[in-house]
Amino acid sequence: MKELFEIFKASFRVGIMTFGGGYAMLPILQREVVESRKWVSEEEVLDYYAIGQCLPGIIMVNTMIFIGQKRRGTIGGIAAALGTVCPALIIITVIAALLSGFADSEIVKNAFAGIRVCVCVLIFNAVAKLWKSSVIDWKCLLIFAAVALGSLLTDITPVIFVLVSALTGIVLKCLEVKNK
Repeated sequence: MKELFEIFKASFRVGIMTFGGGYAMLPILQREVVESRKWVSEEEVLDYYAIGQCLPGIIMVNTMIFIGQKRRGTIGGIAAALGTVCPALIIITVIAALLSGFADSEIVKNAFAGIRVCVCVLIFNAVAKLWKSSVIDWKCLLIFAAVALGSLLTDITPVIFVLVSALTGIVLKCLEVKNK
């Protein structure tokens, strides 16, 4: 039971410290479950996050479910899901109750503008950290460049990019093994 509470607590911390969606959660998630608790590796977080993008629902909830499930099975996944969504439910309820009268206030508009800038920096930091463990050779760099260009120039869903990248990684590894 204690470990389930730890999973819930870690997920709650990730959920409460995040503004701006899944990408903004990455540095907090990495610090909480990779660096502090050492529950998963950076590579596992990236894998879970990629799979979480392909599944319906909230990316970070999906990612935390994988981490909770790895720790304690199905019940661990449930604890992680509850911990991740609870802060958002609490915050949304409070904001909805208080903000409706202040939504047009310049202070509120300026606060959200500041939060958006902060989220951009958090996303940039997450990308910089994840770059080191993801782009490990020229093949990975090519996959990165193709996905970056494709996502900038087209409206293709990220699911397709993840699936094509996975298939490309498999093919490249098979070719590498065959050539040896």
